[in-house]
Amino acid sequence: MNFMRILFALVIAGFIAGPLTACAGTRTTESTGEYVDDSVLSNKVRAQLLGDKDLNMFKIDVTTFKGEVQLSGFVDNAVAKTRATQVAQSVEGVKMVHNNLVVKQ
Repeated sequence: MNFMRILFALVIAGFIAGPLTACAGTRTTESTGEYVDDSVLSNKVRAQLLGDKDLNMFKIDVTTFKGEVQLSGFVDNAVAKTRATQVAQSVEGVKMVHNNLVVKQ
């Protein structure tokens, strides 16, 4: 009888702990909360880029993973590439900016 109670308790603990650990983020995956936070951060960066008169936001793609923003796409000159990094870094919550923008020739 005691064995059955212990077995039952372990099974219940597995049902509770399993889904909780499945939602946790790792080094290469995001938790649900992190995904939502990064989506909000990407949108904030996009809004700042859109508001900057020196940049053409429609040629810049913004993705975020664990607070690190990646900029990709095309800009007209090196000044615009530098400016995009500055704008992205100015957004609260951005930990790092990876600027993979390509200057069009």
